[in-house]
Amino acid sequence: MRCLGLMSGTSADGVDAVLADFRGSPNHPQWELIRHVHSPYPEGLRHRVVSAGQGETGCAEQWLDLAEAITEAQAKAARSCDPSGEAVLIGCHGQTVWHRPPTSRQRGASWQLLQAPLLAQLLERPVVHDFRAADLALGGQGAPLVPRADAALLGGTTGWRALLNLGGIANLTLIPPCCGPERDAPVQGWDCGPANSLIDLAVQQFSNGTLHFDRGGTMAKAGQSDETSIRRWLQEPYFQSPPPKSTGRELFGRANLQQRLNNLGQGCSNHDAVATLTSFSAAVVAQDLDQLMQRDQIRPLELIVAGGGRHNPVLMDQLQRRCRGLHLSSSQEIGLPVEAREALVFALLAWWHQRNHPANAPSITGARREAVLGVVVNPG
Repeated sequence: MRCLGLMSGTSADGVDAVLADFRGSPNHPQWELIRHVHSPYPEGLRHRVVSAGQGETGCAEQWLDLAEAITEAQAKAARSCDPSGEAVLIGCHGQTVWHRPPTSRQRGASWQLLQAPLLAQLLERPVVHDFRAADLALGGQGAPLVPRADAALLGGTTGWRALLNLGGIANLTLIPPCCGPERDAPVQGWDCGPANSLIDLAVQQFSNGTLHFDRGGTMAKAGQSDETSIRRWLQEPYFQSPPPKSTGRELFGRANLQQRLNNLGQGCSNHDAVATLTSFSAAVVAQDLDQLMQRDQIRPLELIVAGGGRHNPVLMDQLQRRCRGLHLSSSQEIGLPVEAREALVFALLAWWHQRNHPANAPSITGARREAVLGVVVNPG
């Protein structure tokens, strides 16, 4: 069955679209990635999306206009990836503008902007959307939803396999070995913290909006990281909390960046600040892997990296230096383009919905039980 997956993440740089074919067992599907297209957001739309994710207020009409613009951008990406309409089903995550994990005092909620009936009408095909709601209703975090799909798509190896996505937020998947005493262990996964979100915001601020990200790690390479500040930041509650946990721009956004820049002080140059934030993103992942070893005696054999941060050589060097003893590789090496992974996952989640197959994992989100995820809408 051919499905189209659409994903726009925390970085808000545009929509990734993947056309894929799935067949066989839902737990261990045979799959083929047919085509991947990245469709950038127009600059004005990107600015509006980032501002919405920072808690900027607006009237009802502005929110309605933004949801419609996001939907039209999703449709454009879908047409670019699947111009002849081969996909019979579309899985669309929508654009997260606010994510609120559950606490002891408040249930969790998450808001992905999308007009799914309009998208189904524009593309003249069924659309599965609103993937987080069922897990949240069961007391889960609603995220990350990628780890169980990772395990189905990639399978295990002789030891624990770790996959790291470096988008706006860094998230980890831990896939148990395919053999041995741990082969029946549950898949694990969580959001580590910021990957590119703080780096990108800092570069935009320092360049007065002329740059959107640190291309090639140029600014970080020219600076010196402040290890004392990094060690202090790693003691913050989010980084010391065990999974399940999920996060986004509502925690690691502009206000958080300003707080960290204030911590660094006036004597810190722009290059040093970007270098420190880049090293911090790597240190967050390394600490999580160390805590995993202390907590569960799990040490993965390899760390497969996907997402836009894979293209930042300074971030990759920092990961290699701080994740001692791990072999780092790119998801490209196992046939999965670094920017295509999450869109492929949402194509799979749409297929799973059609097969009535559960897609969340209580070991990851903390939900009370498994559930079929997503809501399907058909064109009129």
